[in-house]
Amino acid sequence: MDKLINDFSYGLFFWQAIILVILILLLAKFAWKPILAALAAREEGISNALLAAENAKKEMQNLKSDNEKLLAEARAERDAMIKEAREIKEKMIADAKSEAQAQGEKMIESAKASIESEKNAAMAELKNQVSSLSLEIAETLLKGELSNKEAQTKLVEKMLGDAKLN
Repeated sequence: MDKLINDFSYGLFFWQAIILVILILLLAKFAWKPILAALAAREEGISNALLAAENAKKEMQNLKSDNEKLLAEARAERDAMIKEAREIKEKMIADAKSEAQAQGEKMIESAKASIESEKNAAMAELKNQVSSLSLEIAETLLKGELSNKEAQTKLVEKMLGDAKLN
């Protein structure tokens, strides 16, 4: 340090101070304004970017809330459609059941009518067979009883007695 203090020259210090002042003046005139303008532009750009980011954030929040509303509406519409589809399904099942029941009742009535008609036909045929058998038996009996004269007289008297009672 001593060497620096011993070698100090006032002339050199003076010229260095003048060069420093000139350099500061030149920088102030030519460099500070563009640097400050660039800094101001950068600051304004950053400020605009922050505002744009804030606006984008608000827009995203609005879009998110709109999306949630749309999702809620879509869910409600889906639920309504599912409910309507279930009601239609239940109505179709009920209609099919009632139609099947009506057709079943018609088939039962038709079967009952068919059974009744077949029963009547069977009864008529049975009556015809019974009457033909009865006639054959009566004919055989009458032939056997009418072959004898005394038996014929008894039969006629018996029939007359039965006719008087009626």
